[in-house]
Formats: sequence, C-alpha cells, structure tokens
Amino acid sequence: MLFEAPAKSISAGLAHSTSLAAGLLGAIAREKAILSQHLTNLGRRSALVRTAHFLLELGTRLEKAEAAKSHGFECPLTQYDLAAALGITAIHVNRMLRELRQRRYVDFRQGSVRLLNKEGLEHFADFDPGYLRLPGET
Repeated sequence: MLFEAPAKSISAGLAHSTSLAAGLLGAIAREKAILSQHLTNLGRRSALVRTAHFLLELGTRLEKAEAAKSHGFECPLTQYDLAAALGITAIHVNRMLRELRQRRYVDFRQGSVRLLNKEGLEHFADFDPGYLRLPGET
C-alpha cells in the first residue's frame, strides 16, 4: 500500500491522534515483518519450502480478507507469476508444486489451491502467520 501526503500534514495528524500514530507504527512494523520473511524466503529457504511458505502466506492473507477458506483458495496466478514472485523458473515452480502434491500437502490445479494437510505444510515451511497480524490483532 502506498500513500502520498505532505510531511506537515502527517506530522500534524500524528501529533493530534495517538491512535493514528499507533496504527501507523503498527502497519510499519507489519510491513517490516513481511519484508523480513520475503528476504528470508529468497536468501535462506529452499525452493520447495519457499513455495510452500508463499502459498501459506497467500492463503492466510486471503482468509483475512474473507476471500478464502482455511482449506484452500482460488489462485489465478500462473506458474510464470509464481516463478517471478519466488525467484525461480516456471519449470522449477512446476516441479515444486508436483513435489508438494506428492507429499500430500497441496493440490494446485486450474487456478485453485487446496490445502490437503495445512498443519503439516505449516510445520514443513516453518510458517507462523503471526507476522501478518497488526499489533493487537488476534
């Protein structure tokens, strides 16, 4: 999300509203946590774990927006889109999705992701959705 506003207006708003200041700081902290996870994905996680983590994050974010169920979600992203997001080739994405399907974690077909073993996948990907929450959010 990107906002553009004069610094004086932002400073004035933050000075007059502690709840606005707290909300902005919370949003900044959340964005920092998400960035940290994405950097970890690129630098430290294998392509398989990176793919699993990405699908879990995407599903969690869609659930928060009430656009997904806990057992799956619609995903119009192509393997080329996933490859760009994950920093691997589309062919490698195909292999990673096949491996996750063979391990009975996910099924990704025709624009739909089914989480066959969400708990197992979370453990496998070392996924903790806490970094996606705003401070004070449950």
